Amino acid sequence: MSTTQSERLRELLEPLVTSQGLDLEEIAVDSVGRKRVLRVVVDSDAGADLDAIADVSRALSAKLDETNAMGDAAYDLEVGTPGAERPLTEHRHFVRATDRLVKFQLTEGGELVARILKVDDEGVDVEVPGVKGRKATARRLGFPEIAKARVQVEFNRKDSAGTAGEKDMKEEEEA
Repeated sequence: MSTTQSERLRELLEPLVTSQGLDLEEIAVDSVGRKRVLRVVVDSDAGADLDAIADVSRALSAKLDETNAMGDAAYDLEVGTPGAERPLTEHRHFVRATDRLVKFQLTEGGELVARILKVDDEGVDVEVPGVKGRKATARRLGFPEIAKARVQVEFNRKDSAGTAGEKDMKEEEEA
C-alpha cells in the first residue's frame, strides 16, 4: 500500500498537534522555486492564538528534525490557522462557525447566505437575514443538502459582544 508524503507526515505529526490541544486541519508540501514548504494548518474549538501556534511550531520542527521525515533537502515550515473564509468540511467546522455568517452551496443548486444558530449530528439550524426591511427567517439544512459551505467575513456585524465592548470603553472613559 502506497501512501503519499502528506499522509505519512499527517500520521507522524497529528498526535503531536493533538497533544498540544489542537486539531490538525491540513498539511501540504509545496515547491516554491528551489525550496520546499511544509504548510501545517491547525485549529481548536477556542481558536489558536500566537503562543499556541509558536509552541506547536517548535514541537513540529523538533519532531521533523528528529525523524528526518522531510529528507535532507532544505524546507520551510509554516504553521498557521485556517483563516477567516475557510471552507467548512467537517462537523467540528460547522460547530466552530456557530453565530457566523456562512455561504452555503446547496446540492440541488442555488446558494444561501445565513447565520448558523445550532449544529447537531444531522445538520444545521440557520437564520436567513431579512432583505429590504423583512424579518429574518429560520431554516433547517441537513448535511446532505449542503454541497459546500464557507464562512463569510463580516465588517459591520453588530452583536452583543460588540455592544458590551463599547459599554466597557464608555465606562473607562467616564472613570
